[in-house]
Amino acid sequence: MSFQKEISNALSYITANGYQIHPEAFKVLKNLNSNIMEIIQKVVRFKKTRNDDNNIILIEDIRNFCTINISTEYDDLTADSIKISHNTLKKNNEIQEFKTIPTQKNTINKSTTFNESFKIIYDSTDYIDPEEGVNGYISLFKSRFSKTLKILSSRPESKRINKISFVKRRIRQKNNNYSENNNLSSNGNTSIIAGLVMSKRPKKNNIELAIDDLTGVINTIALNEETIKLVSKLTLDQMVMLEIENKGINYIIKNVISPDIPDHLPNKAKSEEYVVLISDLHIGSRYFKENEFLKFLNWLNSSDNEIVSKIKFLCIGGDLIDGVGIFPNQEKELYDSNIYLQMSHLTNLLEQIPKRIQVFVIPGNHDLGRRALPQPAIPKKDAEILYSWKNFTMLGNPSYIELNGVKILMYHGQGLDDIIATIPGLSYSNPAEAMKTLLKSRHLSPIYGQRTPLSAEKEDMMVITEIPDILHSGHVHIMDVQNYRGTLIVNSGTWQDQTPFQQTMGIMPTPGIAIAVNLSTLRPFQIDFSQ
Repeated sequence: MSFQKEISNALSYITANGYQIHPEAFKVLKNLNSNIMEIIQKVVRFKKTRNDDNNIILIEDIRNFCTINISTEYDDLTADSIKISHNTLKKNNEIQEFKTIPTQKNTINKSTTFNESFKIIYDSTDYIDPEEGVNGYISLFKSRFSKTLKILSSRPESKRINKISFVKRRIRQKNNNYSENNNLSSNGNTSIIAGLVMSKRPKKNNIELAIDDLTGVINTIALNEETIKLVSKLTLDQMVMLEIENKGINYIIKNVISPDIPDHLPNKAKSEEYVVLISDLHIGSRYFKENEFLKFLNWLNSSDNEIVSKIKFLCIGGDLIDGVGIFPNQEKELYDSNIYLQMSHLTNLLEQIPKRIQVFVIPGNHDLGRRALPQPAIPKKDAEILYSWKNFTMLGNPSYIELNGVKILMYHGQGLDDIIATIPGLSYSNPAEAMKTLLKSRHLSPIYGQRTPLSAEKEDMMVITEIPDILHSGHVHIMDVQNYRGTLIVNSGTWQDQTPFQQTMGIMPTPGIAIAVNLSTLRPFQIDFSQ
């Protein structure tokens, strides 16, 4: 293996495990003669066993596992003395591609390069770490189970959760005075269980629901009208907590508890500033509404509009271009059939956005890069101009940002297709209702094996671990806004007219609309550029 390859593998290992390396420590690493990967693995394992909250690898960490003498000129670079920022890392040309890795315990502000008004709380690009084959999907669903079970643990009922294997054994042996030392308790024939939804089978007068945890599978039945309604709203593969009662050979559902977000007071900015939310430009398509988008750009550049003068941020929720080969016979709908011409057209338009506005961009399923979720940011080699603009931040799908204290979860919305197709009462005409289902399940794409491709990641990055003040999506091309338990739900529509495919599906898009949100009140405003 070449030395450069060994360094690259070491950096990949560091980032995959949620760490970053200080620039001076990186210099030391490059000066080691051999065993670079071995040393880094030992450093990471040691920090994990110590539950070290500092996710920055320092010179002193490398020194602990290195047999050569490292110069003492860096001895003052300790965990307490270092204040690292994205700006600091960028100054080191040798690791220009190396991104800071924010963690939930110690969020690092990527915004210090530009201003202090925004933070990147979470960028899925930094955490993508797929595992091959079946083991990868086992890891993915184990991660989903543990992360959503932790969310449920805040519920009072969670103290009574029993393992499925324990419940089944207890019922089988209840007539033999069977008992087992278990930290969690049951109440007569009623038990609380939690697991992922394996199957949901509607019958004439009931719904059969199978869920599994790490110990086994249990089949349950919803019989009364209320529980049938609650079960019908569950998605496949989501976490759920059930109160069940044993009657003979059946387990009857008495109550259904989803992870859901609680009622909460959202964060608000201290000053009146605006964020504009848009998505789904589809540049390159014959149906791209360029005149309306140019009106939008002119509006952003107007000097006499009170709202425009207070716009500080712009979030673009994916599908910037229409792409090539995304669906059968797409070439008939393309104005630019070359993907790089589409990107060139895109940059020519986005260049007109005022430099005073900070722009955040995530990819969609039509953009360059991989299509499986989570998606890394649009590759730098394909969008070098966008990466070069100081007011642009390229992020993965999903990503979590904070704008003057307001937390925004950006997600393109591919999983909405499966939600709308499988949950009764949902439709493309009201995407905010489908987005509400994502918040209830605390997962951005819970259903595996249907239209939405999911990568076999070691960690399920689609779990909604932190409650957003704003959930911003696109994908379905229909603008919709709703407030749910304190979270503002925004589907920002599209800038593409109705396509032949949408016509066959009966989908009527709402193109040419931008949503401006006052960050001090979270009040949304609709600006229609199609009029």
